[in-house]
Amino acid sequence: MNRQDVKAARGEQADYISSQLLSRAAVLVRLLVKQVRDSEVSRTEAAVLSILSGGSRRVTELAELEGLAQPTMTLLVKRLEENGWVRRGGLPGDGRVTLISITDTGRAVLGAFRAHLFAALRADLEELSDEELATLSSATEALGSFVDALQRRDGR
Repeated sequence: MNRQDVKAARGEQADYISSQLLSRAAVLVRLLVKQVRDSEVSRTEAAVLSILSGGSRRVTELAELEGLAQPTMTLLVKRLEENGWVRRGGLPGDGRVTLISITDTGRAVLGAFRAHLFAALRADLEELSDEELATLSSATEALGSFVDALQRRDGR
């Protein structure tokens, strides 16, 4: 294979991954969440709690990160607050800013949700062939390295 063919093949692989990875990951998450329907937390609520487990955020930031309209996020945060999973607080030095923080109860709910998801995923993975499991293991390592490189590039 000459250099041009190698470059074309890499381009085709990149196109395939670009067009398939995100949608398949989203479907995987939806299927796993469907398996744990008895959970007290929705996928979107868990996503917001997960973001907040990394630190307090403004409602506008949460809305942007989740791709929701700010009024929708405001209602979601209100529901999370009513459940005792988040709390509102001010920014020291600027009383106009309200930050949303996860509570210990919210961390516990998120932990239970994740545990159910991981258990469901593990059970599904155990049904795969040895070859499929090894391939997914390698792909997971490669994806982790890719994410790490992106985070380093973005200075996170």
